[in-house]
Amino acid sequence: MKQTRRHWLSTTLNMSALALATPLLAERVATRPAVRIGACDWSIGPAADIACFDVAKRIGLDGVQLSFNTPAKPQHLQQTAVQQAYLDAAKRTGVRIGGLGIGALNEVPYKSDPQTEQWVHDSIGVAKSLGVKAVLLAFFAKNDLRNDPAGITEVVRRLKAVAPVAERAGVQLGIESYLTAEQHLDIIDRVGSSAIKVYYDPRNATDAGNDIFREIALLGKRHICELHIKENGVRLGNGTIDWPRVRQALADAGYEGDGWMQIEWAKTKDDDTVAAYQHNLAYVKRNLV
Repeated sequence: MKQTRRHWLSTTLNMSALALATPLLAERVATRPAVRIGACDWSIGPAADIACFDVAKRIGLDGVQLSFNTPAKPQHLQQTAVQQAYLDAAKRTGVRIGGLGIGALNEVPYKSDPQTEQWVHDSIGVAKSLGVKAVLLAFFAKNDLRNDPAGITEVVRRLKAVAPVAERAGVQLGIESYLTAEQHLDIIDRVGSSAIKVYYDPRNATDAGNDIFREIALLGKRHICELHIKENGVRLGNGTIDWPRVRQALADAGYEGDGWMQIEWAKTKDDDTVAAYQHNLAYVKRNLV
């Protein structure tokens, strides 16, 4: 086909524009925050033990979400020597400390037990020392906030007191519960601090009867700090959550995953932990990041 001068000029200009745009696009992709994939030490085991780093390394995870303490070890990561042991284990294995979770609050409720105020306060300093940006506050079992307005009011009071400490440290306190997105937002509004976020778990929300896709859109990147990825009793992909649709919902809500996705309970009772979580890790990489 004969090439006219106009066609040649148009083609040349388009190619020049593409050449200029490509580096800019590549720069945006290169600077986009990377999603890191970890797992909870209470799920891969052993919980509250540096041996979890070796398990995580065998799985191939980027990091581990650590138990801040347990009812049996209420003063666990508050100890400087224990913190150093974890830092050493992370350096030795190449597995990062991906986050902290205070699961002990399920049995020793933050909404009522006085000692838990000190736990949450201390977790902020520990998070900063370990290079962690988010601390999960668990509100299940004895700490469940559903149908408990008095409990919610007390939690708001306590979070108001500790939030300024978290703000100064650059640490986020993530609420994980069976409450709806609207109820989470009400707590955040009442506390009035940018340090208070939602640690979103689509499985928990689904089990509570909530519409996770509507909730993700409502919460968005402004209010979700990090996510738990689980199915409870089966490997990822064998449950009922449409994870590719979750990924799209997160993208539509502007959540680019600049923190962590932590794989939680996602295996059968008799499943080999390492094999199951290697499957789960591959599944998350294919369907969520």
